[in-house]
Amino acid sequence: MEKIGVLLVSYGAREVAMADALLRSRKYQVELYVADKQCNPFHVQHAKKHKIIPSLDIQEICKFAQENKDNLDFVMVGSEKPIIEGIRDLIEKQTGIPVICPTKEYAIEESKVAQRVLFEEIAPEANPRFKVFHPADYRGKDVRGVVYKWLDELDNQAVVKPDKPALGKGVGVWGDHFANREQLFEHFMSNFQYGSVIIEEKIDGEESSCMGFCDGKHFIPLPDTRDYKRAFDDDRGPNTGGMGSYKDVVDWLPFLTAAEREQELALTDKVFKGWKAKITDDFALRGVPLYLAFMHTGKGIKILEINSRPGDPEIMNLLPIIKDDFVDVCLKMAHGNLTGVTMEKSATVLTYKVPSDYGGYADMFPDKVDKAVVNMPVDLTKAEALSKKYGSNIRIYPGSMELRGGKNYSLKSRAIGILGIGGSIEEARQISQEGARAITGGALWNRTDVASEQHIAKSVRHMEKLRGRA
Repeated sequence: MEKIGVLLVSYGAREVAMADALLRSRKYQVELYVADKQCNPFHVQHAKKHKIIPSLDIQEICKFAQENKDNLDFVMVGSEKPIIEGIRDLIEKQTGIPVICPTKEYAIEESKVAQRVLFEEIAPEANPRFKVFHPADYRGKDVRGVVYKWLDELDNQAVVKPDKPALGKGVGVWGDHFANREQLFEHFMSNFQYGSVIIEEKIDGEESSCMGFCDGKHFIPLPDTRDYKRAFDDDRGPNTGGMGSYKDVVDWLPFLTAAEREQELALTDKVFKGWKAKITDDFALRGVPLYLAFMHTGKGIKILEINSRPGDPEIMNLLPIIKDDFVDVCLKMAHGNLTGVTMEKSATVLTYKVPSDYGGYADMFPDKVDKAVVNMPVDLTKAEALSKKYGSNIRIYPGSMELRGGKNYSLKSRAIGILGIGGSIEEARQISQEGARAITGGALWNRTDVASEQHIAKSVRHMEKLRGRA
C-alpha cells in the first residue's frame, strides 16, 4: 500500500470524523499528524505525531508542518478560525504542501455583510430583505430611529447579525432572543459597538444544510442534512453549535421533494459559478468553500448563510458513507481533478452528548444533574463495544474531550458525537441513541428527539402548510 502523510488541524469531533475517514482507507497506509486544540483521545491513539496547540495559532501549526513536510502529502483544516486567519496561505507559502481549505481572501464566513452583497449580485432572489448598518454612517445620528423604521417595514420579524463572527452577542432572532424592540435594540448595540450589523427579515420555513467538496474548479454537492440547533427536546432552549443532525437514504430530506432538491442544486450551482467567475485563482476555493444553510419557504429558497468549512455536526453524517476512498477524494481536491463523489444509499443520525453546564441544562433541569459525577471521567467502553453488534454502522467521535492520566474528561463544549448508520432514519437513530445511552460519567446529556419520527412529521406538516400558501 502507498504511504500517505496527512496533517490534520483539529478542533473537535468534526476533525475526528475526518481522521476516521482517512484511516479507513482501503488503498493507502495513512500516517496521521495532528495539530490539536486539546489532547483528544482518538488522536492520541491513532496519530503518528500529535501536537497540542490550544490556541490553534497558525504560526505554530505552520512550524509543525515545516518540521514534518518531507512526510506530508496534504493538510486538512476543519474549523473556521485558522481558515479565516489564513492558514492555507501561510503553510503553502512556507512549505509548498497543499492545504485543503479556502484561501484567506475567500473565507466567506468572515463577513456576513460580504455574503449578502455577494448574493445580491449573483442570486438576489435567494436573499431575504436586509439592511446593513455601518457605524461610520451613523456617528452623531439617530441610529435607533433608523432601526425602528426598518423594523416597521419588517413588521418586527427580524434577525440581527454581526458582520464578524465571535463579537458582541452574536445572532439574535425576534421571538427567540427578544420579545420587544428595546431588547432587540440592546442586542443590536452590543454588536454595533464592534462593527457593522445586518438586520434582515426573519424567514418562516424549514432549514436544510448543503455542502460540497471543491478542487477549485469543480463543486461537488453532497446530500442534504438537517441539524438541531436548539439545546433541548421539542426545539426548546438556546441555540447551540448543534445538538445533532440527520441524513435520509435519498439525497434530500423527508420534508422536501425531489424537485425542491433540484432547486437547491440549481441555486448552489448558480452561487458557485457566479462566485468563481470573480476569482482568477483556480484553486482558491479548494476544500468546502460552500456550506450553505437554506430556508425552504414554500415559495422558493432563501440562503441564511454560507460557511467556508465543513459543517459541524453535518459533515459527520456524510463522511462515513462516501463510497470512494476518502484519501482519493482529498488528493483530487488537492490536485484539481475532483469531478464526482459517490455516496452509499444509507441514512445517518448524529447525536451529541454534552456536559451539564452546556446550553443552560443545569439551570433548566437541576434535578437531572448528578453532581457526584460531573467531574468524573467519561467511560466510552460500552459505547465502543457496540461495534461488535453494529460493526461499522456505529461511530464514536470524541470532541470537546481530553485524555488526562489515561482517562477521558469532557470539557466545556460538545463532548462526543455518536453516529448511527442504517437503512432508514429510524434505524440509524436507534443506533445513535443506544450509543449515547451507553456512555457514562461526566454528567453528560443529549437530546433524545434528534431525527425522531415525531419531529420529522412536524417538519413535513409545516412544509405542506407553506406550500399551500404559495
